[in-house]
Amino acid sequence: MASPAPLFLILCFTYLSVSFSQTLFLPLTHSLSQTQFNTTHHLLKATASRSATRFHRHRKTTQQVSLPLSPGSDYTLSFTLGSTPPQPISLYMDTGSDLVWFPCSPFECILCEGKPNSTFPPPKIPQNAAVSCDSHSCSAAHSALSSRSLCAIANCPLDSIELSECSSFKCPPFYYAYGDGSLISKLFRYSLSIPMSTPSLLLPNFTFGCSHSALGEPIGVAGLGRGLLSLPAQLARSSPHLGNQFSYCLVSHSFDQERVGRPSPLILGRYDQNSAYGADEYTYTSMLYNPKHPYFYCVGLAGISVGKRVVPAPEFLKRVDEKGNGGVVVDSGTTYTMLPQQFYNLLVAEFDRRVGRVHKRATQVEDGTGLGPCYYYDGVMEVPAVTLYFVGEKSSVVLPRKNYFYEFTDGGDGTGKKRKVGCWMLMNGGDEKDSGGGPGAIFGNYQQQGFEVVYDLEKHRVGFAKRQCSLLWDNLNQK
Repeated sequence: MASPAPLFLILCFTYLSVSFSQTLFLPLTHSLSQTQFNTTHHLLKATASRSATRFHRHRKTTQQVSLPLSPGSDYTLSFTLGSTPPQPISLYMDTGSDLVWFPCSPFECILCEGKPNSTFPPPKIPQNAAVSCDSHSCSAAHSALSSRSLCAIANCPLDSIELSECSSFKCPPFYYAYGDGSLISKLFRYSLSIPMSTPSLLLPNFTFGCSHSALGEPIGVAGLGRGLLSLPAQLARSSPHLGNQFSYCLVSHSFDQERVGRPSPLILGRYDQNSAYGADEYTYTSMLYNPKHPYFYCVGLAGISVGKRVVPAPEFLKRVDEKGNGGVVVDSGTTYTMLPQQFYNLLVAEFDRRVGRVHKRATQVEDGTGLGPCYYYDGVMEVPAVTLYFVGEKSSVVLPRKNYFYEFTDGGDGTGKKRKVGCWMLMNGGDEKDSGGGPGAIFGNYQQQGFEVVYDLEKHRVGFAKRQCSLLWDNLNQK
């Protein structure tokens, strides 16, 4: 197998196809960084650390939107800012936040050494494109602070506030904090486009955040979460047929650079699954509303089976309470699935009972990667099947082996004897009693590989369908 390399996955809208103006099919192309991770251990340790940090930020944040962390296997997409000349921008795709923001010129990024920068220079935004303090968008960016309070902060006179005559006063800057950094941003409304052959999709009054100063984050975010300022919500207002549903299908890569040459499709709008793929079998589960984190796509998890044994999930993973605690977030921005400690330990114990009696634990690999349990093996290793049971009838998802068990050659970096090793790829999210509340678990993008994950915003449900994602892209573009 080829040596693993981190995936800095770029969703470049170099070619888009439109089906009866109802759907956009976007290629997610991959670009590999050869310098960020020089060993398999470093790669796995970095992605595991980032997943854990992001998960705990999800659980402890109060008002700030949770944002992506350092790159590794994240996904980015590109827009064109409708200026003269047009200015391209590259952003992380994130279903766990609800705001589109990006660096603007002049831009200062503190403690960003060693992190990938956008391939495009920060754009310049005309100041007359600033959003006013009395707009709904300004209130949404400031966690629903009233427009009168925001206009007072913007120094609009009291008599003008009382007469609702503050439209000439700009929305105040807002602060966002995330796992290992932060930013200050201003809100603008300007035209954005997605480069297409004919015609071009133009969003003439798109609202976004413009940051001149960030800590630890040189690349912006395209939030696809639930919320007024998210990409799907703004698409729905201008093109309802594009904003009522979106899906993506991530080509299975297992950190192998030879497997990421084919594009992964991001699909905006509804399409005929029978025509594009020859099947329409989805496993659906209902979205759960989270009052504390309304931008999350939360679902309920009833249990997970290891082999033939089903381990029931704790009650708080099946629902979200009135304080916003519990449930599972389906998240494109977290690499690995994170589970509460007690539930995780039961699953690992069952997995180890079946595998550990045959194969020796690779404890040094566990220490070096942050993953586990890991095992040494020779030849072909047998592992039990893993199935997720979401809340609802016929809502089970059988994970492909490579989605939960990663196999590689340890010592291939020259530090020791080469041995085959395999690691369990679901992570311990810690004791829920010490979490401070928030989502109970995260379903990460590594476990989503090889599935079309559909977010049906009209029927308030999330669906999963096993797919050959590279074949799906080919079929979509033939229609």
